[in-house]
Amino acid sequence: MPSEESPLIANEVSPVPPPLPTRSCHPRGLAVNGIPVRGYSCVSTVTRDLWECLFNDGYRADVSINTEDGGIIYAHASILGVASPVLKGMLKKSRRHGRRRSISIRGVPHDAVQVFIRFLYSSSYEPAELQKYVLHLLALSHAYVVPHLKRLCEWRIEHGLLTMENVIDTFQLALLCDAPRLGLICHRLILKNFIHISTTEGWKIMQQSHPMLEKEILESIVEAETRQKERARKLNERKIYLQLYEAMEALVHICKDGCRTIGPHDKVLKVDQGPCNYESCKALELLVRHFAGCKMRVPGGCIHCKRMWQLLELHSHLCPDSDVCRVPLCRNFKRWRMKKEKKEDIKWRILVRKVLRAKSITGAPFFSFESVEPPFKNKIKSV
Repeated sequence: MPSEESPLIANEVSPVPPPLPTRSCHPRGLAVNGIPVRGYSCVSTVTRDLWECLFNDGYRADVSINTEDGGIIYAHASILGVASPVLKGMLKKSRRHGRRRSISIRGVPHDAVQVFIRFLYSSSYEPAELQKYVLHLLALSHAYVVPHLKRLCEWRIEHGLLTMENVIDTFQLALLCDAPRLGLICHRLILKNFIHISTTEGWKIMQQSHPMLEKEILESIVEAETRQKERARKLNERKIYLQLYEAMEALVHICKDGCRTIGPHDKVLKVDQGPCNYESCKALELLVRHFAGCKMRVPGGCIHCKRMWQLLELHSHLCPDSDVCRVPLCRNFKRWRMKKEKKEDIKWRILVRKVLRAKSITGAPFFSFESVEPPFKNKIKSV
């Protein structure tokens, strides 16, 4: 007879396995030590501390690095040679003093060299030290070909360490260290805040040490201002041409459908007509009413009437079919254009081309070229 299974055993759940050893695993896309991580880093804290201890204690160090002011840093040739091809070449050519080889890294503060060598061991740094010596570390990482540290320095400078006080020094260093993105950011900051930056100490030193660079910056500022003025001029012209296009739309709308108190003679305006969708309709309606009732008949005497004549003539150049067009004088302008001088007609054709181009940039034109007769269609496209 089978024995009944104990309820405790039947409901027993398999034990949860113990957690894995603690690791500093950083998924892709996060930032570690201020720089985005590419891939995954599963180096344990114990291992990193071991590298730190190896650098700090200098156990069995076989290299002495001479720095500014007689400072000495002890390191290991195998680690330096693997981390930097330049240091590897220097170690091959260096002379032994006892059981140690000796190399020199000068031109930067002793503490900056110490931060640099420490990074070669464990890829670690103190944020305060990086902020203080970031320009020196950028120069060292470029000179000794340490790409990871170079990218880190560029990223930190771009995100918080670039100021108007150090932008000139950073710009010069970016040019020397082949950092085009950082140089472009510095150049934009100089153009944007030139008045303030030109009074800094860095600018004054650059004037004495690199006068050609100062000249190039000034030329770029003049060129940037010229481009800005030209861009503003083109935007203003495009705005004017777009307004002319909208005026043509409103003119056709008023003469074809009627709006408010003006419209074709064969249509009755609706009292409860809704608001007009054409923005320039109201202003153009007032101009049409003035044109119809103006008592000044002297040619060129009334500026408003002259403007209305110009709008009507522009419409005649854009109108696909004058025979059925309801805009006043459209057919007459077509006939007068045949008697005009060729030079005057070319000016109108250029204006038509610019008006159509301004509208094509911002939206589709209101004219339906499918209904245009082939000769006139080709004429418009050839303008």
